[in-house]
Amino acid sequence: MGSEPTKARHVAIIMDGNGRWAKRHHVPRAMGHQRGVEAVRRLVRALEATGLECLTLYAFSSENWNRSEEEIGDLMNLMRRFIKSDLPEFVANDVKLKIIGDWKGLAADIVAMLEDALAQTAKGKRTLAVALNYGSQQEIARAAAKAAEEGEVTVESLAANLDTADLPPLDLLIRTSGEQRLSNFLLWQAAYAEFWFTDVLWPDFTPEHLGEALDQFARRERRYGGR
Repeated sequence: MGSEPTKARHVAIIMDGNGRWAKRHHVPRAMGHQRGVEAVRRLVRALEATGLECLTLYAFSSENWNRSEEEIGDLMNLMRRFIKSDLPEFVANDVKLKIIGDWKGLAADIVAMLEDALAQTAKGKRTLAVALNYGSQQEIARAAAKAAEEGEVTVESLAANLDTADLPPLDLLIRTSGEQRLSNFLLWQAAYAEFWFTDVLWPDFTPEHLGEALDQFARRERRYGGR
């Protein structure tokens, strides 16, 4: 008899390609970001069917502040609209929201909206973790500083102070749009994760694409440094 398929508990996605999607369709970049939000909605609605315990999405990196003021403004306003419009759907789909990164450094009204969303979804059975104002190197530095305050810095004490300490270990990391790099995302957590890259631009990504990645993951043999 063959071995049982490997089941993923935690998947993370670098949602890349909104700008290229907009350029390909001859529309403003803001429209690409809007269509990217619609792709997020599709995955939230399908989260239960995936069997995942946690889905982590890279929404806004600490490096994204280097973009134009207009684009940053568009992204922040889109975030406000998304939280307002989709919070009831999160609750209805039994999804627990978690935010990782230095999200309290965002605008005060966004922070207040996020705190409310976290409270309202606290009892959800499946977790959607959203990385906002997030950089993995910065996260590791914060975790190391906290571990040092508490005592000795070890692999275990550092891991216990990461933003993701209460989440299942990362099984699979997906990046869309054909790029094949981590871009300062979950560097520590991805130590033994599997990777899946696709040329599909994020606005075109569907639950079926996620299912394809999960099916491929299930056929992989994870070795964790062993033979």
